Amino acid sequence: MNENNGENRQALIDDIMTQHFNGQQTLGTAVRRLRLEVTGLDQDTFAAMCKLSTKALYQIEKDKGNPTLSTLDAILRKFGLQMGLARAPKTLYGAARVPQPATANSAARGTNPKRKKAGEGREASA
Repeated sequence: MNENNGENRQALIDDIMTQHFNGQQTLGTAVRRLRLEVTGLDQDTFAAMCKLSTKALYQIEKDKGNPTLSTLDAILRKFGLQMGLARAPKTLYGAARVPQPATANSAARGTNPKRKKAGEGREASA
């Protein structure tokens, strides 16, 4: 573990929680910071401590994969944290996209411009 006293460790955990809560960092980034800054452990050691594979921990830290809530809870409990509900910050969501109408030069969405319409390209049979 890092040579942090209890007060410094708690301040780090509080900072990581606040940044995640405010939408300034993802859950994966928060887990990575907890692992590195609070414990100082490498992925292999920390994954074994949480009873995870190294690959599973890597995917969580990179915001990939689809971890279960119990997996995330097992990681967070090592730091005295748990999963819970919180109001989502507004910074997580961008403005709603308004679809732009198709112009005369562009094909409408979902159409295949190479495809011929029924009856086109066929020669009349004699």
